[in-house]
Amino acid sequence: MSDIPREAWNENANFSRHHPRLAVLFFSLVEMGSYFSRPETMPAEEPETARTGEKRKSTANNASSSASKRNKTTKQRRDHFRKNQSWESRGDNRPERDGPKEARIPKKKVALLIGFNGTGYQGMQLNPNAKSIEDDVFKALCKAGAISKDNSDDPKKVQWMRAARTDKGVHAAGNVLSLKMSMPGDDIIRDINSHLPDQIRVWGYVPTKRSFHAKTQCDSRVYEYLLPTYAFMPPSPRELCDTPQSENDLKIFQNDVEKYIARSTPEELRAKDGYRISEQQLAQFREALSKFVGTHNFHNYTIGRGAKDRSCNRYIMDLKVEDPIYINGAEWLSVKLHGQSFMLHQIRKMISMALLIVRSESAMSLIDKSFEETRINIPKAPAVGLLLERPVYSAYNKHTERDPIDFDAYKDTIEEFKQTWIYKKIFEEERENGIFDVFLASVDSNPGPEFSYLNAEGVIPEDAIVHTKHNTPKKEEVVEDED
Repeated sequence: MSDIPREAWNENANFSRHHPRLAVLFFSLVEMGSYFSRPETMPAEEPETARTGEKRKSTANNASSSASKRNKTTKQRRDHFRKNQSWESRGDNRPERDGPKEARIPKKKVALLIGFNGTGYQGMQLNPNAKSIEDDVFKALCKAGAISKDNSDDPKKVQWMRAARTDKGVHAAGNVLSLKMSMPGDDIIRDINSHLPDQIRVWGYVPTKRSFHAKTQCDSRVYEYLLPTYAFMPPSPRELCDTPQSENDLKIFQNDVEKYIARSTPEELRAKDGYRISEQQLAQFREALSKFVGTHNFHNYTIGRGAKDRSCNRYIMDLKVEDPIYINGAEWLSVKLHGQSFMLHQIRKMISMALLIVRSESAMSLIDKSFEETRINIPKAPAVGLLLERPVYSAYNKHTERDPIDFDAYKDTIEEFKQTWIYKKIFEEERENGIFDVFLASVDSNPGPEFSYLNAEGVIPEDAIVHTKHNTPKKEEVVEDED
């Protein structure tokens, strides 16, 4: 700080002692100001004599460095770039762009509202070498011009986020993707849908603030599960065979050994279609599902997590079983589940547990015990009956000054899509393949003890407890007492 008078430093010594960082910043700015206040023609100063062993700096180099620092205006910097760093100054030819240059279209952060039938897809989320809903949506966005050509080679560049993921074969009447996209053309939604298969639809979009995140700002999610009421018929175990008796036999495993059971005959399937749930069974099913409402430890209703994992504590806000509906002579139930969030397979296992308890006339207390540390095997109900009704953004809608994220604006269109591409497909697949019949036959005929917890006493036998790394204590060395 040779340019700063010593008196100034002495007068501010007390300030410097108490605020050293501010003092350094202040005197640095003072020294910088003194440098730029010098006349432009003045060359950089040199010491009168060089120190011993030190080479004298070139005056020409210092002058050039000083001149480059004086390019303060935009014009000066542009001229400097053209003369020293441009393609022209280096004598090279500018590389040609492949195809015509794409017009620059402004982007908006939006919540994209979509719906789909998940049949034939490996889930919603992007996965390498797998057919997914998001992959088809991404391609449609690129073809419609909502995503630029520069970003069309890699979906990760778009940086979108979904409100809820869905498993293989699971449907969604409403889901949300948050992303930045362009709005070319008069009707971008029509253009996107023109590049999508009929089983995937984009309902519309809502402009959001730039920080909007479809997953983290989603308060809760509403799911629906559909199941035929013949699933409540009493268990009927079938004969196990070591070899298949027909090409349609079902394969199950007994201690890793293959066994085979016969499928239902056409006469048995017709009898199932004519089955009607009793008022008592319906009341018991509603009672069983009501036990899931509230905050509980759902470690038994997912995979790969132990009872001590705090992420297994989930909050179920509401659960409602609608009155029976009739489709092509068969009786069905619709279950609406409203929860803050759900884990992998959680809903399918919840439905399965309540269903198995009612049809086997087991104790309702088993559901309460399933929230405890004991690990049991709860089978997954078929995925074909599950669909995401909609994600909910109550807090965001309450505090935003923009349009709310709400599916009600597309209510009629979504309902028509649900009837044609979700409900109808669920009913057709069940009629053609007997999905629920296969699921129940494999549980009823399981020869092992893993489902022996389904009993009227509500007791979980030792041989029904599943031991994993999450609930098996480490072996400790046993030291016998001395006599």
